[in-house]
Amino acid sequence: MPRDFVTESLSHDPVHGYIPFIARNALPEGEVSEQEIIDSPWVQRLRHIHQLQTAWWVFPSAEHMRFQHVLGAMHLASRVIDEWYESLAAVCSNVPSRPYVESLVRMAALLHDVGHGPFGHFFDDQYLDQFNITHEDIGAAVIEHELGDLLRGIRRNPSGRLGALEELDPLQIGWLIRRPRPGADTEGHPDWLQKLRALFSGIYTVDNMDFVLRDAYMSGYNIKAFDISRLLHYSFFTPAGLTIHSRGLPTLVNFIETRANLFRTIYFHRTVRALDLALEDVFAETMRHLFEGNPLENLAAYRRFDESTFLVDVRRWADSSDPEIALLGAQWQDILHRDVSWKMSCERTINFHSAAHAQTTIFSEPDLVEKRLRSKLPADLQDIPLRIDVARHYHRPSGRRPAGGQNYLLDPANDEPVELSDDELFRSLPVSFLIFRVYSQDHSHDAAVHAALNAVLGATVDSKTNM
Repeated sequence: MPRDFVTESLSHDPVHGYIPFIARNALPEGEVSEQEIIDSPWVQRLRHIHQLQTAWWVFPSAEHMRFQHVLGAMHLASRVIDEWYESLAAVCSNVPSRPYVESLVRMAALLHDVGHGPFGHFFDDQYLDQFNITHEDIGAAVIEHELGDLLRGIRRNPSGRLGALEELDPLQIGWLIRRPRPGADTEGHPDWLQKLRALFSGIYTVDNMDFVLRDAYMSGYNIKAFDISRLLHYSFFTPAGLTIHSRGLPTLVNFIETRANLFRTIYFHRTVRALDLALEDVFAETMRHLFEGNPLENLAAYRRFDESTFLVDVRRWADSSDPEIALLGAQWQDILHRDVSWKMSCERTINFHSAAHAQTTIFSEPDLVEKRLRSKLPADLQDIPLRIDVARHYHRPSGRRPAGGQNYLLDPANDEPVELSDDELFRSLPVSFLIFRVYSQDHSHDAAVHAALNAVLGATVDSKTNM
């Protein structure tokens, strides 16, 4: 279909250049534009949730929001369909038209973060976990119950129009954005849809390809983090699933390494983690005053609950006449002014080249390490305030097979795709790493804490001390 400049608009993006989308202009009556989904309160809410949950307090230019990220992911969804649709249609029966598949994954990419709360994944761990749900569960509910009618009205994307009898299925979109779970997770879903899940769950996805490029650029880490064009060029679908040709494997390894380095230098930065510790100290009590209950049971209130409203409320608390609220507000004033009480005393980074070693290391038991560390301190220091922080990163989807059942490798010598294994991916990289840190409330006892940790663990791994 020739490009329609009347119905198409462009969004400027520093990472991808122009991002095209279907605007409201001149659409037939009853047809829903992509702009109406983008402008919906649920997606606009993402303008008020930072992409980097606390790292924006440490990296001054990393002020970008999840809104820019989901637009970028939507754009990448079109790029991958442009590269991969023909191979998907060749290996699966009854595949819908390319415009249908493209619109389906564009909307899934646009909405994959719609369920996030303030401070992103931190909110999952510190609040949603008590209800045994994640932001993905909330996102699926929003897609089905709040945006379903709009999604069913979409008839086109910048590359083409859906077939006369085709209609987007919100249930398929909600299923795509949720991570695979044990059991009959794929039951009832066609093979082509199951294969498309690799765009959202796997080693390289429209989500993590965008955030690696975007976070690296916005933080100042790297203006071109990896070669996305080469990665897409050498990827395609086979009967096994999303497959990468052996010629593209070095680029995939480079992507994995770059992503890991973002965790080391940005997401797991010592001050970022100190801010996370400070948030942990006040978050449960804060939520008791700002939002109660399971968000799935009150989506209307959750839609109005974002980082902007959160920070405005806690900023006012220091002036409260309620002593309990005023004390909590004073703690928030310290956080907002980056005056965090926890300072890094010492740090160790451990690389693991097998999953077994990662599970059996003493670092997997931080309470035990703390107990032993205190016993090695001088008697007059054994009761000083300390916090242990363990930041872990897995290069592969955690808790599943190396490629999560989503990614495969084709070596022309064998002419048969095989699931990507640790051997292919991590021959030159560790399977995972962790950063173990001890925080105290000032730096006056750093040398003693460092010596005590050495006495517990031995100086057999590289370590750093903040002296």
